[in-house]
Amino acid sequence: MSSRRRAQTKAYQDPGFLNSKDARALRILSEYLEPKSRFDHHKVDDTIVFMGSARIKSREAAEEMLRKAKGEKDRERAQTALKMSAYYEAARELATRLTRWSKELDRVERRFVVCTGGGPGIMEAANRGAAEAKGMNVGLTISLPAEEFDNPYVTRELAFHFHYFFMRKFWFSYLAKAVIVFPGGYGTLDELFELLTLVQTRKMKKPMPIVLFGTEYWREVIDFDALARHGTIDAKDIELVYRTDSVDDAYDWIVAQLAEKALAQPGATL
Repeated sequence: MSSRRRAQTKAYQDPGFLNSKDARALRILSEYLEPKSRFDHHKVDDTIVFMGSARIKSREAAEEMLRKAKGEKDRERAQTALKMSAYYEAARELATRLTRWSKELDRVERRFVVCTGGGPGIMEAANRGAAEAKGMNVGLTISLPAEEFDNPYVTRELAFHFHYFFMRKFWFSYLAKAVIVFPGGYGTLDELFELLTLVQTRKMKKPMPIVLFGTEYWREVIDFDALARHGTIDAKDIELVYRTDSVDDAYDWIVAQLAEKALAQPGATL
């Protein structure tokens, strides 16, 4: 018998197994346990989630785009970007104000931390606003077959990268105590309607203030009244969202809701 022993690899150190279909349950579980470990370590009790389009630019970026525009189509796109940049600036200001408020609540536990999908656009705006208020903030990014992006405003220790959309959405809803939804596309609509379904069906039992920011946009994109009129939702379901165009109004309403319904109940709950 040879005196040389064959090197053996433990199952949990075998990348071939860990990346196989047989280990999918372990990969899913890791996207629960690893974020939970970091949230616990940094004493993040709950979050305020900002959702919205990754394509909306800051005012300075939109103005630069307009300056460089060549031709009518380029100018039209740049003018649209400049108009929509108002939502970027609103998300940035609202995140700043909410972060300042949350930091005054507890010097040890971190309450109502700004959380986004970690990407550009509205997500960057909210992370940027929270960072400008010198607050920790969360970015829940997802691997996509697209160009890499840079959102430098997410707190490094709370920057997560997911493979599974459903695990990412779990962390959006599990820690959230309020959600602010700015204009967005398919991803934003997906996230919004999943939350509305959880609230409507009472699978989510905690109070969940949901703000739709941008009344003109949301009135045009989703006709909630038509859903009620056709009998596919109850009229009372329309009241699951609060609509506004004002940073002041959104801030006052969210703070009042959180103070009344969530302040005394820290921690993640569904």
